[in-house]
Amino acid sequence: MIVTKGISITNLVKWTGFHFVWLLIFMASIAALYNYGLIQFSLPWVAVSIIGTAVAFYVGFKNNQAYDRMWEARKIWGGIVNDSRTWGMMVDGYISNLFTEIPETATEIQQIKQRLIYRHIAWLYAHRSQLLVPTTWEHVRQGGSTSKVFRNTQKRLGVGLVGDEITRTELKMYLPEDEHDRLIAHENTATQIINEQSRDLANLRERKIIEDFRQTQMEEVLRSFYTLQGKNERIKKFPLPRQYAYMSRFFVAIFILLFPFSMIPELMKMADWGLWLSVPVSALIGWVYVMMETIGDITENPFQGLPNDIPMMSLCRAIEIDLREMLGETELPPKVEAKKGILM
Repeated sequence: MIVTKGISITNLVKWTGFHFVWLLIFMASIAALYNYGLIQFSLPWVAVSIIGTAVAFYVGFKNNQAYDRMWEARKIWGGIVNDSRTWGMMVDGYISNLFTEIPETATEIQQIKQRLIYRHIAWLYAHRSQLLVPTTWEHVRQGGSTSKVFRNTQKRLGVGLVGDEITRTELKMYLPEDEHDRLIAHENTATQIINEQSRDLANLRERKIIEDFRQTQMEEVLRSFYTLQGKNERIKKFPLPRQYAYMSRFFVAIFILLFPFSMIPELMKMADWGLWLSVPVSALIGWVYVMMETIGDITENPFQGLPNDIPMMSLCRAIEIDLREMLGETELPPKVEAKKGILM
């Protein structure tokens, strides 16, 4: 997630300069053909402007849907934050000797609390890890130069968290060794961790550390984690319909291809310098359309490990700190800070 108030000119040029350069070259080539009389025709300005208006509406629709996907993902993670705190509160308040026939020691009670909270922290990192696995329609899986550019962007701005080395470390830290090896062997580790929590609650009920009401309440929170996990997986595994995602790119390409054959002849009527004025003007207008398409394209998938993503790592770390403080721990990991204006 980009956290700076604005984007510097330097970063804007790094991000979008390539598009302006190739547009400038393209427009200059068409202008040169007109200058040497190799092209004599022009397209009606009204027809091209109608196409441009239609394309703008279409790309605007796509961008709106892409933003909705990103904002829904952020709301889902907000729910994970809130329900995680509820889970920690219940573990802290419900796990006690209130219903036991043979009281457990204070150390045993604390170990149970730690086990339930640590396992939940492991679920957070496992869920994040699974959401970062690239799908076939994401940029890093496109192959060629596109894949290379986005993988380099991940390494440069991903704050070192894309390789998932942190998730592997956290899972080993928060799951017992036998449980860790068993759970990570499953196809969906996050799902199995929640199921392990439910089994643990059933065992605690048998031992009368919790009674039916408390077990039911805590199971309801686990159910909410499944719901939130499923919502994230829906966004991850069901793309913005490809007919919308891809056709907008073709429409923008058609408009940019036709545009100079209308703009350049129109500006040539002004004066001799109108021909060369048309080059930067046409390139600038084309750049606007290209960037509208690009913004929607990189926003539609909020779990790619890119600068525009939901900052899952910082959210997981914030939840981890909150829950470990509920356990009374003081040696806590540092918050994830933004680097280079990016919060991951």
